[in-house]
Parts: sequence; structure tokens; C-alpha cells
Amino acid sequence: MTADEIQQYLSELNDELALKDIKGEISLFGGAVMVLAFNARIATKDVDAIFEPVKEIRNAAHRIAELHALKLDWLNMAVRMFVVKHDRELLFDLPNLRVTVPEADYLLAMKMIALRPQTEDEDDAIFLIEKLRLQSKADVLGIIADYYPRKEISATTITWLDEYFSK
Repeated sequence: MTADEIQQYLSELNDELALKDIKGEISLFGGAVMVLAFNARIATKDVDAIFEPVKEIRNAAHRIAELHALKLDWLNMAVRMFVVKHDRELLFDLPNLRVTVPEADYLLAMKMIALRPQTEDEDDAIFLIEKLRLQSKADVLGIIADYYPRKEISATTITWLDEYFSK
């Protein structure tokens, strides 16, 4: 999904909620943030998010999926097990739907915790490291520790950081 497509689907989601006089909120994560908020890539395969009210937004998302021949889980909450308390920025404030995104440092921490080598995760991490002007592995590890102080950093992530900062 491109930025224009995601914006269209979110606008339609707002319209669906308005029909039922429901106000909702969606916090975006992952590729959708990279596409919409940072213009760091052209598209993403789905929209990782946490949203309220869950049932109503999920039902509306299913109607939009049917209308546009999308996968039913185009808007999903698979990311929720990784989410911890963090600051959010308002991306869109539609009449019936507020859409927020995390700040870049939090998104980087999430990307590092869930890093999958040779995927868009790497490109996203590089973009975020450069955006935040981080100079060392210690800088990145410090951000991760700020959000995930008790989380063990995977060997994959440590190796990736060693390789990235040795260039």
C-alpha cells in the first residue's frame, strides 16, 4: 500500500465510523509510519496498528477490505505485543478518527527489537539511525534500553549494529 492508498483507506475508515457516530483512534507502527510519516519508502504490505474501539474499527476495516479487494488483515494489531509506553505525534485528526504515530526513537527501538536481517527492517533502521543522527552502537542500545530496559537484545541485532557502525 502506498501513502495515498493508506490515506484513502483511513479516510474511508473515518467515514465508516461517522455513519455509526463513533469516534476512534489508531496508533500506527512499522511500515505504515515509514511510508506516511517519514516518506522513507514507497509502500508497505499492511498497516500495523493499535486501535480503539477494536470491534468497530475492525468491522469497518473489513468492509474497506471487501470494497478494495484487500486482505482482511490489511489493518492489524499484530504489533501490540511489542508496544510499550511511548510518546505519540498526531498525524491526522479526522472528524471521527485520530491517527497517531510514534516518535522516531521509539520506532527505532521497536525495529531493533524485532530486526529481521535482509528485510525492509534493515533499510528502516538505517533511515531512522540517520534521521536521529546516531553515531554509535551505544547510542542505539541506549534508545532501546530507554523503552525496553528489561528486554535482552538479540545476537542478530548486536551483530547488525556492529556491522553497520564498522562501515
